[in-house]
Amino acid sequence: MHDSAPALDDFNALLDQAVAAGASDLHLAAGRVPLLRVHGDLQALDRPPWPAAAMEALRTHFAHGGRGAEWARNGSLDAGHTTPGGERFRLNLFRGLGREGLVARHLDNRFRTMAQLGLPERLHELSHLRDGLVLVTGATGSGKSTTLASLIDAINRHYPYHILTIEDPVEFVHEPARAAVTHRELHTDVPDFASAVRAGLREDPDVILIGELRDLETMGAAITAAETGHLVFSSLHTADTVGTVERLTGVFPGDEQEAIRYRLSLTLRAVVSQRLVRRRDGAGRAPLVEILIVTAAVSNLIATGRTKQIYSAIEGGGGLGMQTFDQSLAGAVRSGVLRAEDARAMARDGQAFDKLVARAAPRTTGGLRGSQ
Repeated sequence: MHDSAPALDDFNALLDQAVAAGASDLHLAAGRVPLLRVHGDLQALDRPPWPAAAMEALRTHFAHGGRGAEWARNGSLDAGHTTPGGERFRLNLFRGLGREGLVARHLDNRFRTMAQLGLPERLHELSHLRDGLVLVTGATGSGKSTTLASLIDAINRHYPYHILTIEDPVEFVHEPARAAVTHRELHTDVPDFASAVRAGLREDPDVILIGELRDLETMGAAITAAETGHLVFSSLHTADTVGTVERLTGVFPGDEQEAIRYRLSLTLRAVVSQRLVRRRDGAGRAPLVEILIVTAAVSNLIATGRTKQIYSAIEGGGGLGMQTFDQSLAGAVRSGVLRAEDARAMARDGQAFDKLVARAAPRTTGGLRGSQ
C-alpha cells in the first residue's frame, strides 16, 4: 500500500498548473511526461516523467468503495476530484499494457449563461419547461456537461423545485438557491443509472438530470420519468439531432420500436447537438450547435418513423429556435469565427452551405435563426 499524500500533493500542483494554462485536460501515464490539452492541442510539460509509484498511489486513493470493484472489473474507473483551491475535475483512470494512467477533465465551477458559453440565448427557454425529455448530445469534450449545468443552474435560481442529479461522477455541484438539490453519484450512492432513476421517482423530484443515457434500461427509465410528469435532462454521444432520435428508438428490440417511437414522440421536447471548432483567430474554440424543437409536426414524424424528414423540419424551423449544423456553420462564417473554406469542409451539403453563407444574415435572437 502506497502513501497517497505526496502523490496527491504533486497531482494537485499539476492540476493547478493546468488551470493556470487554460487547459481542458491533464494526461498522466506512469513513466511518461505529463501532457496538457490547450485549445485542442496536446502540449508536454517541462518536467520529469510521472513515477509509476505515484500513479499507483493515485489509483489506490481514488479506487475506494464501489470504485475499487469497478477498477477490478473494467480496468478503468471514473471519479470526481476537487483541489484544495476549489477547482473540480472529472477523472478517468485506466490501465493498458501494464501501464496505469489517467485523464483529468477540468470542470469550470462557474455557471455561465448561454450567451457566455457562445450558445444561442434561446436555449435558456428549455429551463422553463415543466415536463418532458431534453437531450444534449455530442462527442466527448463538446461541452455537453457545461450546457446541462447552465440549464440546471437556471432552474435552481428561478424555481422552487426539487432537482435530482444522477451522475458518474458528480461533475457540477449545485448549492440550493430557490430549489432543493440532491446529488447522487454512481458507485458511491447508487449502483447504476437505471435503478437510480427508478428509485428517484419515489423521492418527489420535479427535475431529474441523468448524466448519460448509456444503455437501453436507462433510456427506458428516462422516458418513463418524462411520461410521469418530470422534466428530465440527459446526454448522449451522438453526432446530430436526427441521429439522436434514431439511436433512442433503434436500441430497443424490433417488436418494441413502434411503441417506443410513440412514447418518445409524446415526451421528447428538444435535442441540442454540439461541436467545438477551432476559431480562425486561434483564440481557442467556438461551439457549433444544431437544435431540434419537437413541434406537433416533428412529433408525428417521430411516431411514424419518418426520422429522415426531421432535418427538413429543422431547416425551416428558425422562427421556433431550430437550426441545423450547416446553418450554425454559416453563422460562424458571417461572424468571422470560421473561414468559409474551413466551414465548407465540415458542412453536410457544400452547395447548400454556399447559399447559406451568401444569404444576408437573418435577424436573430441570441444567435438563433429568427423569422425573416
